Amino acid sequence: MTLKNLMTGTALSLLAAAPAFADKADDTLRVAFTKELESVDTYYNSAREGILFTRGVWDALLFRDPISGEISGNLATEWTWIDDVTVEFKLREGVTFHNGEVFNADDVVHTVNFVTNPENGVKVMTNVSWMKSAEKVDDNTVRIILNAPFPPAEEYLASVVVMYPDEYYAEVGPTGMNTNPVGTGPYKVDKVEAGKLYELSLNENYHDSPKGKGKIGKIEVKTIPDMNTQVAELFNGGLDFLWNVPADQAEKLAEMDDRFDVVNAQAMRIGYITMDAQGAVDPDGPMTKKAVRQAIYHAIDRQAIVDALVKGSSEIVNAGCAPIQFGCDLTVKSYDYDPEKAKALLAEAGYPDGFEIDFYAYRDRPYAEALMGFLNAVGIKTNFNYLQYAALREKRTKDEVPISFQTWGSYSLPDVSAITGEFFTGGELDDAHDPEIIEWVKEAGSITDRARREELYSKAHAKIAEEAYWVPLWTYNVNYVLSKELDYTPTDDEVIRFADFAWK
Repeated sequence: MTLKNLMTGTALSLLAAAPAFADKADDTLRVAFTKELESVDTYYNSAREGILFTRGVWDALLFRDPISGEISGNLATEWTWIDDVTVEFKLREGVTFHNGEVFNADDVVHTVNFVTNPENGVKVMTNVSWMKSAEKVDDNTVRIILNAPFPPAEEYLASVVVMYPDEYYAEVGPTGMNTNPVGTGPYKVDKVEAGKLYELSLNENYHDSPKGKGKIGKIEVKTIPDMNTQVAELFNGGLDFLWNVPADQAEKLAEMDDRFDVVNAQAMRIGYITMDAQGAVDPDGPMTKKAVRQAIYHAIDRQAIVDALVKGSSEIVNAGCAPIQFGCDLTVKSYDYDPEKAKALLAEAGYPDGFEIDFYAYRDRPYAEALMGFLNAVGIKTNFNYLQYAALREKRTKDEVPISFQTWGSYSLPDVSAITGEFFTGGELDDAHDPEIIEWVKEAGSITDRARREELYSKAHAKIAEEAYWVPLWTYNVNYVLSKELDYTPTDDEVIRFADFAWK
C-alpha cells in the first residue's frame, strides 16, 4: 500500500512573497494553540496546551531542570522525607500571588486537600490521587501525606501539582480560576477569551525561581485550529512562533532560512491505538476478540507512516511508553506489518469479509487517515469521527468509542506511572480492565524498590502486548518554527516555557 502525501503546502506557496513583521518593537510574543483549552484551571484540563499555559502562570513546590533532570526547590526552598509517606517542605518567604495574596502554608493545604477530594472532580485524578492530604506545621512549613509510597512523587511535585491562593480559590472555585486565573508564575493573565485569545504580561514581582524571570513583556496566545491558518499568520506577522508543525510544512519553512528558524526536537509523547477490549461499548463487538486486535496490529505499516508523515526524530515503539521513561520495557512482543496475516486473523475471529466500525481521533488527521487506510485495506471499513480532544475524552468516559487513535505526553513526567498508571489501573480510560495488569501496575506505583518496579512494569507491558490491548505506534517529535527576531531553544520534553523566550 502506498501512502499519499496529504500535505499540499498551499498556504506556503500562496504566501511565499508576503512580508513579515517582527513583534520585537511592541515587546509582544504571539503564539498559537491548535486546541481550545478545556479549562484554564489546570486541574480541570488534560491537554498539552493547558500544561504549557500552567508552567507560565503557576508554580509548583519543586522544579525539575529540563536538561539535567535535577530537582530543586521553587515555592519550597528545602524538603525532607519524614518517612515513606510524609514529606515536609520549608516554604519560600516573600512570594506573592498575582492578586497580592501572600503565599504560605495555607495555600498548599487548601490546594492539596481540594484537588485530592474526589467530590471536586479533578480531570486527571492520577496526577493527584497519590496524595492523601496536606497539613500545616506553621506559616512557612507544611507536610504532604501520601496514601502509600509513591516513587515519582518529587517529579509530580515539580510539575503538575501547582499551588493556588487559598482565599481566592475558596471564593471563586474552578469556574473563577478558569475565567480569571491567579498564580505566582513568571507571567500573569490579563485577559481570557475562551477558545479565542489569552493575554499575559510579565510578573515584575516574580520571586527568585529556578524557572527564571520572563524576558518578554507581553504574550498573546491565540486559538487557531487550522495549521495552514497558523502558517498564514506567521507570514503576515500575526504570530512569532509555531509548534507541532507537520513535517512537510516544516521542511518547506526551513528552506526559507532567511525568514524563519526551524528546529526539530524529540518529545516524550507517543501515539497509540486503543480498542474496546473489555466490551464496554459492545459486549460482543469485534474489539473484544484478541485475534481482531492482533489483526489490527498486523494491518498497519507503522514505519511507512513514520517515514512519510511523522518524520523527524520519531521512532517505532512496541510498548505504550516513551523510551526515556523509567519502567518502559520495549522488548515485548511485536507484530510485523503483514496484511495477509491480518486477514487470516480476521477470518479466524469470524470476520472473513471484515466488518464496519467507527474510528475516532482528535489530532494529526493525516496520520489518522493513513491508519484507517491500512485498516480498510484488510477489510475493516472505518467510519471516521474527528473530534475536539475534550469531546473525544468525554465519549470515551461514556463508553462510546470502540477504537481510536490517541496520543499521550505523560505530562512530560519521565516515569511510566504517568502513562501505564493512567490507562491500565481500572479507571474510566482503561479499555482493557485486565485484573492481573491492574494489580501489577498499582503495586509498581506504590513501592520504592526500583528493581521490583521495573519487574512489575515489564510484566504489565508484556501482557498488554501479548493481548494486543493497545497498538503502540511511534514516539513523537516536535517541529518548532520561530521568527528571526526570536531567541528560544526547545527542550526534549515538549514543554514550552514562556520565561525562556527572548528577543535577539
